[in-house]
Amino acid sequence: MGPSLIINGTLVSASWSRQKDIAVEGGKITCTGKIDPDDFAGCQVIDATGRYIFPGGFDPHVHLALPTPAGNSCDDFRNGSLAALAGGTTFFMDFVTPHRGQSLAEALRLRREEAAQSLTGCGLHMGISEWNPGIASEILPLMEREGICSFKAYLAYPETIGIGYGDLRELMQIVGPAGGVVMVHCEEGGTIAGMQRQLIAEGKTRPCFHAVSRPAEAEVSAIEKVIGMSALTGCPVYIVHISTGRGADLVAAAKKDGIRVYAETCPHYLLFDDSVYDPGRKDLEALPFILSPPIRTKDDREHLWERVADGTFDTIGTDHCPFNVHGQKDRGLHNFTKIPNGTGGIRHRLGLMYTNGVLPGKITLNRFIDLVSTKPAEIFGYGGRKGKLLPGYDADLVIWDPKISRTVSRDPKIDTCDSDIYEGMALTGGPVVVVTGGRSVR
Repeated sequence: MGPSLIINGTLVSASWSRQKDIAVEGGKITCTGKIDPDDFAGCQVIDATGRYIFPGGFDPHVHLALPTPAGNSCDDFRNGSLAALAGGTTFFMDFVTPHRGQSLAEALRLRREEAAQSLTGCGLHMGISEWNPGIASEILPLMEREGICSFKAYLAYPETIGIGYGDLRELMQIVGPAGGVVMVHCEEGGTIAGMQRQLIAEGKTRPCFHAVSRPAEAEVSAIEKVIGMSALTGCPVYIVHISTGRGADLVAAAKKDGIRVYAETCPHYLLFDDSVYDPGRKDLEALPFILSPPIRTKDDREHLWERVADGTFDTIGTDHCPFNVHGQKDRGLHNFTKIPNGTGGIRHRLGLMYTNGVLPGKITLNRFIDLVSTKPAEIFGYGGRKGKLLPGYDADLVIWDPKISRTVSRDPKIDTCDSDIYEGMALTGGPVVVVTGGRSVR
């Protein structure tokens, strides 16, 4: 795609919507406003009458080719980026997940080699899978030399990648003063491990008991403690995939107190409720919904929507991490602790939020753009390049037709997983042209 001019569309940002033209050249937005095509002789001209022009989606939370005992998550960087682009997401952030005993620098090098397959832009957060003086000594060099500004800690999974509260505090004390942000998976690992042991001992091994083993209080308690640590250390924290209304309320209160806490939720927490784990359902039907934290109650779902609308949540991420039902998730049919956790969604995020958020009036169109593009770019250090339709910004954009009607279905050319929790959902609106780095990809 050479120099291009998109005319007669409505540009939508996080703070305004206006009918403007937009010119793209050399991978950058060169100008916006009322543009005369005659001034751009030889340009490709796209007429976007009746359509919106969005900044490309920015997904801050995906797990592509994530290693687990059940095998890697279904999508590698190539397939995952294809799915992202199909849905209007032009940039995403994945994770480096070092195994214990591995240096952060080595893990980063290897993950970058994998990420090179991506067909669109992607960034990496650094996971902290253990804590010791050697790991601590690597943090600042990674920030200074490699441009890593976000570090993720898990309070769950203590046997494999989780760390303790004391370790997390020390991580915050290093990252915060250096200008970074610490991301936290907030679930009390000890509580969950105890619940799992108890349920298995009682013979409660079916997939539906996954949700029982990870009670809401395990998330709420962890969020409360992490907010307290952020206040104590001054380190900004980003709490991933909040699933509970009470957890969101804690974030809202912290923001009012001036604590630097960012909050993310995901479409699955906004569109489903815990009936997906009903013991009366077939076990195979529950498997696609085994993810962590689990999906919560209808009351939680509605409360999350309220907090999405009022500004408590900063981003909508997908936590995209699909596994096949057959051959992966079904390994845990008779022991829920062996089910790999995760589901997909990177292809559907914009459509789901537009259809279920914007159209019913739960959020404005501008708030939608802030959640799915502008704010995640700003939080993770890309705010000067992505998430806005301004001259000098990367030419990552979406021409969105608000009238398209479609139904979510698996696309064999893109989808590698044998199930999709959103299959059959009706969507209104969708991308008709997606541009990444100045290149049109559909």
